[in-house]
Amino acid sequence: MTVRKNQATLTADEKRRFVDALIALKRSGRYDEFVTTHNAFILGDTDNGERTGHRSPSFLPWHRRFLLEFERALQSVDPTVALPYWDWTADRTARSSLWAPDFLGGTGRGRDGQVMDGPFAASTGDWPINVRIDGRTYLRRSLGGAVRQLPTRAEVDSVLAMSTYDMAPWNSASDGFRNHLEGWRGVNLHNRVHVWVGGQMGTGVSPNDPVFWLHHAFVDRLWADWRRLHPGSAYLPGAGTPNVVDLDETMKPWNDSTPAALLDHTAHYTFDAA
Repeated sequence: MTVRKNQATLTADEKRRFVDALIALKRSGRYDEFVTTHNAFILGDTDNGERTGHRSPSFLPWHRRFLLEFERALQSVDPTVALPYWDWTADRTARSSLWAPDFLGGTGRGRDGQVMDGPFAASTGDWPINVRIDGRTYLRRSLGGAVRQLPTRAEVDSVLAMSTYDMAPWNSASDGFRNHLEGWRGVNLHNRVHVWVGGQMGTGVSPNDPVFWLHHAFVDRLWADWRRLHPGSAYLPGAGTPNVVDLDETMKPWNDSTPAALLDHTAHYTFDAA
């Protein structure tokens, strides 16, 4: 069984294997396919039209399936690799070990945001940005530049306390757990982290930055925590809702995946005890 660990507890060998698997996927072209898929859904998901991956109830199951597909791709390179998660309530600064040269590298330089150290710096030649929204072919970050503070544990707990999963109008104006976690309402959890990292993470091509996977693995863990705290609270909506994915409806782009089938993560992986 795959165990997803807090990145702060990874050994040097686990970090190296994870990075090596990422670079192998990049060289094969498979990595960029995930970036393309994510960007297509960012562009296609709208508050008043069809929405699947974002600003909708299926934000959480869609990303769970997306991460599962990516984790399986990594494991096709190295079966020992699992997606780590980044607890941004604890590792809150650009000095955290997450951003060290032996793992993800640090923030970008002032004039253009280019990441200059670590395995994903342009100088390595291993991480060209091919799926992009402008002409810049290098990984960019501006840690803490556009928003100063990452979400706190108290803010996370306030969202975990919400007992209703989602509610009408089932978009970025909704109240409930999903939308407060996604970040369009209230204390803004998930969206704020994307903005705090900056660079490609602030765009639809956010998976270009490998921290995307660690961020979403933590968001996924928070969904698992919420389900444990509210065992009587169901995924909503149940049926018959225009433009969004009901409990037993298939989620694009897959033809074999429904929110109902993804509610229990333990069929696929567990989290460490941290």
